[in-house]
Amino acid sequence: MVMPRDADLTRGRILKAARNEFMRHGYSGARIERISRTGRSSDRMIYYYFGSKEALYIEVLEGVYTELGAAESRLVLDEAQPLEALRTLIAFTWNYYLEHPEFVALLSNENLQRGRHITKSLTVKQLSRPVLEILGRILEEGARQGVFRDDLDVRHVYLTLAALGYFYLSNRYTLSSFLGSDLMQRAQCDAWLDEMTRVMLAAVGRPTPEKTPATITHNGRGQNKALLSATGPASGPRSPASSRASTKT
Repeated sequence: MVMPRDADLTRGRILKAARNEFMRHGYSGARIERISRTGRSSDRMIYYYFGSKEALYIEVLEGVYTELGAAESRLVLDEAQPLEALRTLIAFTWNYYLEHPEFVALLSNENLQRGRHITKSLTVKQLSRPVLEILGRILEEGARQGVFRDDLDVRHVYLTLAALGYFYLSNRYTLSSFLGSDLMQRAQCDAWLDEMTRVMLAAVGRPTPEKTPATITHNGRGQNKALLSATGPASGPRSPASSRASTKT
């Protein structure tokens, strides 16, 4: 008895092969024949399942965003501890980028295309919702507790987080050459996570009130204590004791 073709397995193999192809060669350089050969399928089956090269490419992009969103949704965060929750989210995002180079490569390629394919996807527009909701709750609780600013825009905070990780990885080859250090060494990556965390916490943290140096009044004029300590007392009438001291030689 001939078993019916498992459509899901076939589509899965094609998508996996296509992800590799688009990651390595970009949209313009990718070839359907290579995808069908690697995916143990045929050009005809690719067009049967996906309709066109562009539709296949868009589904690949949707796939990497979907996987990121699913991983974000599985995060276990104690939002009652906003500082620790944010630290965990920062570390997760950085490590996800490190462990999924195809995500960074595919997004870089699509940006070279000026996003003309991804804008046709209705799915991708919805996939930012989970992480923005998670981050929004963390920031809201942090503001309520007084540890985060209360004027934060969740999209700006997310853009800062994404930029710190994405820029480092998308430009790792040129930056490593320019800075004379292999940025992909484990120690370097760990150090960058520390720096990302420092920058993010500084950006969202509630600023401490600046202490205005206390002033004293001397002959009706305000004098800054810090200035006085640095330059000595301002000129003016001297006390009898100081006058006598100054005349001694």
